[in-house]
Amino acid sequence: MSRRPLFRAKPRPPLSRVLALVVGLVLTTSVQAISPLRGPPHHRTTVPAAAAPCVQLSARLPHMGRALCDAAGLVPTEGRSTQGRTLYARDVVAPQVRLRVLVVGAMHGDEMSSASVALHWIQHALKETADTHWRFIPVLNPDGLLARPASRVNARGVDLNRNFPTPNWERDAPVYWEQRTRKDPRRWPGPSPLSEPESRFLHDEMARFQPHLIVSIHAPYGVLDFDGPGAPPPKLGRLYLDQVGIFPGSLGNYGGVHRGMPVVTIELPNAFRAPLESEMRQMWMDLQRWMVERLRP
Repeated sequence: MSRRPLFRAKPRPPLSRVLALVVGLVLTTSVQAISPLRGPPHHRTTVPAAAAPCVQLSARLPHMGRALCDAAGLVPTEGRSTQGRTLYARDVVAPQVRLRVLVVGAMHGDEMSSASVALHWIQHALKETADTHWRFIPVLNPDGLLARPASRVNARGVDLNRNFPTPNWERDAPVYWEQRTRKDPRRWPGPSPLSEPESRFLHDEMARFQPHLIVSIHAPYGVLDFDGPGAPPPKLGRLYLDQVGIFPGSLGNYGGVHRGMPVVTIELPNAFRAPLESEMRQMWMDLQRWMVERLRP
């Protein structure tokens, strides 16, 4: 397979998706401000989650009732956002573990559907653990998600998906931002790699957990991307593979290309409307099937 081009831009979404984004952005401005999360020290698997995150998340996320969020059993980690909000996670562990899979949602705070899918998938994992140790981080960027309006970047204006320490970051990341995005503030990579507490937390989780696979959920381009060794999944649900290039500081570039941890990037079709339950389940089933066929510990 030939190497995919560096700095290749993502495809523009169809006009219908652009209109959906505009409508969703208007809707989010009407959501009442929510107070910051606070939580006790890290107890990943033994302490039940406080009710606080679900009060906030169920009020903000699409297709996310309070009962379903509570059932996800989120627990506080030691991670904190820029504004001091607790980062929550959930482990689901099979009796016999062959694979470790890390699932990350809402790295971009205005891609709310990504957090909803991660939370729904926790329920599937609880019913179908198979031979996998799942670690879910449904909302990596709570400051951006809870902002009014919701923001792609974190509270310091950094695009977390451009803040990972890829080789030559100091040279490539500013060039990409200045020349290819024309200094788009939504895509600022930050002053240095891992300058942000949220990206540092995920970076450290990767080192601690050593996943065989990372699933990073985004929106709204409606495609499936893949970085790293091995054969990519051809589709997940209605999303088909369209490898769109690598970017300085991105999770796919850092984890998949340079760390050898395969990264499946899901780009949902809409940032403000979650897929139907049947579609989320089909994506889950396709992911499971591909993992069994292609992933080796």
